[in-house]
Amino acid sequence: MEATGRLTSERRAQAWQRLLALGAGEFAHVSGSLAAHLHGTEALLRRWGAREALCLAGLYHAVYGTDGIVGSLASVGARIRIAELIGDEAERIAYLYGACARDAFHPRIGAPDELRFADRFAGTEYPIDADQLRDFCELSVANELELAFGSSPFRAKHRASLRDLFDRMAPHLSEAARTAYRQRRGGRPVPKTA
Repeated sequence: MEATGRLTSERRAQAWQRLLALGAGEFAHVSGSLAAHLHGTEALLRRWGAREALCLAGLYHAVYGTDGIVGSLASVGARIRIAELIGDEAERIAYLYGACARDAFHPRIGAPDELRFADRFAGTEYPIDADQLRDFCELSVANELELAFGSSPFRAKHRASLRDLFDRMAPHLSEAARTAYRQRRGGRPVPKTA
């Protein structure tokens, strides 16, 4: 167990150093640097008890850019190198997050076609499984809550749309993520089932 923890810690440290080398510290984001946001997103996932692959995906969720920001730290052509750094599973989660065509996919969450993913990089749609959707939702809530914690203007601008999105994501979230969201909503119950 100690050796596994040390390997995990070393992998995380290498991943963090690589993000900084890619320019995450200088990449302007909503309320500071992208590096600070990525670290904050990862920290939320760790606090919620997410598995290591999802935590590392949280650290790298915007490495290829997202539908919500302009620019990227690496092109999708670097997927193999990113996977070597954070692991295949974490890279697949980070790719899915960055590839999401939000205007097409977000409205599907909570609807019968929620497992049909819209990939903005490939310009196509394809099926994902329930586990991929759960990871996507958990990472999405961590991302958006981290932004909301750090920026009053972001909260004010996106409050209603995020409330709707999180309510539709709620059946796919861990209890810890639902609790964090509930606290942001001022204690109002968050749905557990659709």
